[in-house]
Amino acid sequence: MSRKSLYLGLWTALLASVALPAVAEPVFNRIASFPVADNLPKDADKSTPTSSEIITASEDGKTLIYSDSPYGAIGFVDISDAAKPQPGGLLKVDGEPTSVAVAGGKVLAAVNTSKDKANPAGRLEVIDLASRKIDASCDLGGQPDSVAISPDKTFTAIAIENERDEEVNDGDIPQLPSGNLKILSLKDGVPECASMKTVDLTGLSGIAPEDAEPEFVSINKNNQIAVTLQENNHIAIIDAASGKIVNHFPAGTVDLDRIDVKNDGALKFDGSLKGVLREPDTIKWLDNDRFVVANEGDYKGGSRSFTIFSKDGKILYESGPALEYKMAEAGHYPDKRNKKGVELEGAEVGRFGDTNYLFVASERASLVGVYKDTGAEPEFVQLLPSGIAPEGVLAIPSRNLLVTANEVDLIKDGGVRSHVMIYELKDQEPNYPQIVSGLKDDGTPLGWGALSGLAGDPKEAGKLYAVSDSIYYSAPAIYTIDAKQTPAKISGALMVKRGGQPAQKLDLEGITTDGQGGFWLANEGDQAKLVPHAILNVNEKGEIKKEIALPDELLTGQIRYGLEGITRVGEGDDATLWMAIQREWKDDGKGFVKLLSYNVKDKAWGAVSYPLDTTANGWVGLSEITAHDGQLYIIERDNQIGERAVNKRLYRVALDGLKPARIGEKLPVVQKTLAHDFIGDLKSANGYVPEKLEGFTVDADGYGYAVTDNDGVDDSSGETIFVGIGKVQATN
Repeated sequence: MSRKSLYLGLWTALLASVALPAVAEPVFNRIASFPVADNLPKDADKSTPTSSEIITASEDGKTLIYSDSPYGAIGFVDISDAAKPQPGGLLKVDGEPTSVAVAGGKVLAAVNTSKDKANPAGRLEVIDLASRKIDASCDLGGQPDSVAISPDKTFTAIAIENERDEEVNDGDIPQLPSGNLKILSLKDGVPECASMKTVDLTGLSGIAPEDAEPEFVSINKNNQIAVTLQENNHIAIIDAASGKIVNHFPAGTVDLDRIDVKNDGALKFDGSLKGVLREPDTIKWLDNDRFVVANEGDYKGGSRSFTIFSKDGKILYESGPALEYKMAEAGHYPDKRNKKGVELEGAEVGRFGDTNYLFVASERASLVGVYKDTGAEPEFVQLLPSGIAPEGVLAIPSRNLLVTANEVDLIKDGGVRSHVMIYELKDQEPNYPQIVSGLKDDGTPLGWGALSGLAGDPKEAGKLYAVSDSIYYSAPAIYTIDAKQTPAKISGALMVKRGGQPAQKLDLEGITTDGQGGFWLANEGDQAKLVPHAILNVNEKGEIKKEIALPDELLTGQIRYGLEGITRVGEGDDATLWMAIQREWKDDGKGFVKLLSYNVKDKAWGAVSYPLDTTANGWVGLSEITAHDGQLYIIERDNQIGERAVNKRLYRVALDGLKPARIGEKLPVVQKTLAHDFIGDLKSANGYVPEKLEGFTVDADGYGYAVTDNDGVDDSSGETIFVGIGKVQATN
């Protein structure tokens, strides 16, 4: 052996013996959120509803284009700097845009111009991307839904749904006229209207064969068009050049075991559904021989899965409730909207480097599941948080980007706007979810949501307890959290019981330990719902042992907004409970709320007055109270969301010298000091600032943690922000 070979061999062996640090797997993280209301003209009423539904991008990946149905427009977003999207304006169209696609420098927009559902009509508008003007238009002869362009830019296909009227015949089909498929040739991105072929899709399905309702189209590199007939539960494959149907088959059914099927406020995955129609919505080719469908189950309802088919109709993979389980573990299970489950609706496929990724979006859980396409069973990678109800999903591999368009706009209810959200793939740690549960012993998810109060275990660092906002759930629970894990892990749930059954008439908002293995809970009252303002003492089994109502002299001034936190100062007979009332009661001065005290031994009530910050929008109130190191730490927040949110703060009040007055006497006003501003923390996942910063505590080592209440995924994205703020000290 030569000396050179010897050295090479020794060097190779040395490298093999050295433990090299592991390289992080690339993952997607959200890098920006764009409220599409920012695209409204300067002179427009900013409260005008607007939405982003189906989304596409220019071929250079620097401009996003989306359909805005309620505003009747095509929207544009400049993402030259993807982390700082800028408004690109709106182009009004005469009708309701339903879908968009890009070929070269042209945008093809399907527009519904129907006078009513019995007389469907529509056009395919050709928009010049540079001038943002309509160049041409093709009459489609029916109501369009989805539009797709072939990879070689020679064809476009449009699903003409002629959708059913849900007010007629209880929404059942058939409801004529039938839908069909349109195919047009493209030249330089412009459809040749005279080339239009109409593909008759009637007579294919076993369900209402006379009334085909195509939903979504996708075209592979062989110019084969895959189309879903959602209400007919059918899939067809069409040759684009000839317009001939080359194959068709039923989407079939799924049997679902251990799922939650009741809208009862209990996250119990113990039900089943048999023979549920898949009713596929979005369809996307994985390659020239396989495609994936998101089974929305919108018509009959409940399929909640995605399926990979071969183009000859063979099922290659069926997810069942697996993705729904992942979403439930992340606190995104929408019990208020059961029985359809998480309702998977959107899908996308994109090759990033050597990896083919599959994305599946849930309309009801507002999450996107990310998978690697392995050619067999897909490999789960992560969950991505989206806005409310992701409708469109778009991969831009050339820029390592993923985009979602989220259709729900809650401006009329004072809520969040519709958003376009942008994610980037790179070597990094995922920044969401920030808190998760796991599977129980029976293999079903430990469901959770609406975390509204936190407490630290007095002995074990990183061990926390949380209470769920019981207004959303019929089984109030106390959760145990390991905050040292990333993401934080909910390891168990203790049901709050009365007489051995889940306690009713509760709206739990605060929790603290009682020093004897149990807990004190704060219950926010509501006279209209016969829910009392009270504090509860439960033992280590979750059984309510004491229920203490607020004193009558205090309740004379009550309103709906009551207790929003509870904490304990002292041990045994020296223990005093402190509670925060969220908003002003009738006997409070404007801008002042009460902090209540209760002496456990002598049962004496007292109070002090806390001065609230002012705000230009909405109201400001208290959400939490925690005792630590001679201070009361208090969360003060406004009721605003997104850009309107300005006050999500932690203040402290020194316990030394705090002398509560008796109820009915003049209350001393406390002095507060800002301890932490949470606005930056609440943007940590690069979404919009949520309204309800509800929980805060300090653990046994003095580290502070905060959590938001996701409203049980009821008119909410379902996102829960859980953050640590480091050592909590009474210094600025």
